[in-house]
Amino acid sequence: MRPVFLRRKLKAGSDEELLTRYREEGDIGILGQLYERYMNLVFGVCLKYLEDREQAKDEVMNIFEKLVTAVPQQEIGNFRTWLYVVTKNHCLMLLRSRKSEVAHAEAMMNDPVFFMENSSGMHPMGKDEGIDSDDLSGEDGMKRLEECIERLREEQRNCIRLFFYEGCSYRQISEKLGVDETKVKSYIQNGKRNLKMCIEGLKV
Repeated sequence: MRPVFLRRKLKAGSDEELLTRYREEGDIGILGQLYERYMNLVFGVCLKYLEDREQAKDEVMNIFEKLVTAVPQQEIGNFRTWLYVVTKNHCLMLLRSRKSEVAHAEAMMNDPVFFMENSSGMHPMGKDEGIDSDDLSGEDGMKRLEECIERLREEQRNCIRLFFYEGCSYRQISEKLGVDETKVKSYIQNGKRNLKMCIEGLKV
C-alpha cells in the first residue's frame, strides 16, 4: 500500500521546480512527488547504517515527516545531495541514541543491587517508554502487555522475553538464538517500539 502522500500524481517538474512549488503552495503532495524520486536512496542509506530492513522502512517515512517542516526552512542547492546528508545524520542520531540505551541497559543488568531491587518489576515498558503505569497495572494491564508481546515478530518476541523476563545478557541471547549481538540489540529496540504502539493502540 502506497503512503498517502504518494497516491496523488502531480505534473512532473525538476527538483528545483517542485521545491519552489512546495514552498509557495505548502502542498504535501508536491513534496511527496519529489521525495518518491529518492526513496530508494533514503532506504539504502538507512539500511547501510541501521542494518535492519524493517527499521529502515520505518525511517524512510520518519524522514519524510521531518522534511515537511525542514524544507521550507533550508537553503537547498541540490536536493539529492541535501537529502543524503539529512538521511545520514538522521541515522547517526538514531545509532547514538541506541548506543546510549544499550549502555544504560547493560549497566542495569550488570548491577546486582539494581537487579535484586527491581527484577520483580522489570518489563519492556518502563517509565522511560512514556507509557502510563496505570495502563500496565493489574491483571488487565498485564494481559494487554502479553497480548502485544505475542503480536511481535518472532525474533523480537524471543529477544524481549529472554532479556526482560529471563535476565539474559545480549551475549547469552546471541548464543541461544544464533544471531549476532548487534541484531539482538536491534530486535529489542524495535520490539519495544512496536510494543509501545500496540499498547497505545489497545487503549483506543
